[in-house]
Amino acid sequence: MTTIRDVAKRAGVAPITVSRVLNNAGYVRPETRQRVEQAAAELHYVPNMLAHSFRSHRTNTLALVVTDITNPFWTTVARGVEDVASAAGFSVFFCNTDENEAKQGQYIAALLRRRVDGVLLAPASSNGADVHALQRQRVGVVVLDRRIEGVAVDIVRGDSVDGAFQLVHHLTGLGHRRIALLAGPAGLSVSQERAAGYEQALRAAGLTPEPALLRFGAFTVASGYAMMRDLLAHRPTAIFAANNFIAAGALTVIREAGLRTPEDISVVVFDDLPDPYVTAPVLTVVVQPAYALGRAAAARLLTRLQQPDLPPHELVLPVQMIVRSSTAAPPPPA
Repeated sequence: MTTIRDVAKRAGVAPITVSRVLNNAGYVRPETRQRVEQAAAELHYVPNMLAHSFRSHRTNTLALVVTDITNPFWTTVARGVEDVASAAGFSVFFCNTDENEAKQGQYIAALLRRRVDGVLLAPASSNGADVHALQRQRVGVVVLDRRIEGVAVDIVRGDSVDGAFQLVHHLTGLGHRRIALLAGPAGLSVSQERAAGYEQALRAAGLTPEPALLRFGAFTVASGYAMMRDLLAHRPTAIFAANNFIAAGALTVIREAGLRTPEDISVVVFDDLPDPYVTAPVLTVVVQPAYALGRAAAARLLTRLQQPDLPPHELVLPVQMIVRSSTAAPPPPA
């Protein structure tokens, strides 16, 4: 492995001069700086940031821990995080938990060993133990998309209650009265908020929520498929899928049953669905500003690193409903 002494030898300078150039510390003549930088590039020298962290107490690394990096919502969030972090001189580790609390705990332990400066976390559960573990080690934390009750931490999320309300209000405005909800895990704040918005919209239309039309599962295609199969017997005229992957599974069941959207069942979705999962109809959705969410969360984390004693702050970003061809008036009674 190339060392700082190897670079110094190639550039014809002392190791301390190489250190000054690479750390931008102290005056070095421009021609000397150029020789050192060229030597470092030729030797593919990478500074030992972990060793540097013991002196500066910083590694200039962040981590983004999300539940499913294959979901386009999270890949767009990741781009926003990376753009802000890179501009500030930070690298980003990406970790995928698959909504698994044990896997999340393993990642948090590994990130603590690597001495990351801060973590952006989409928690796999409402358990605050991992956030507390990071805070005890003075690692900056920002929670994404979800809330953890009873934990004093920065949060950046979209408005799930309002987004759900908009979608279901759109359906009731079309005349639907049997609207089913396919939600995520019951213990997650984001599932509870979308269920709350669903129920608020039903009550605003003079309807009483029916337990038989409400299902909690996982934010996956397989769970959407299983919940939709179970719901078909209850003959809903419209479906509110609480995320895009749940919608993909539900649409497969609708097609397999020989039903049409929106002629037989209208479908609305929280978060847009990627093209490979649906061709027609184009779905009525609520979209979150995923890129802006990632940027805002990264900016808050960098502020937290500079001012660790700031009081926790929750930023709720507005969402937007886009009406497309997957919704229509319900079919006439048989």
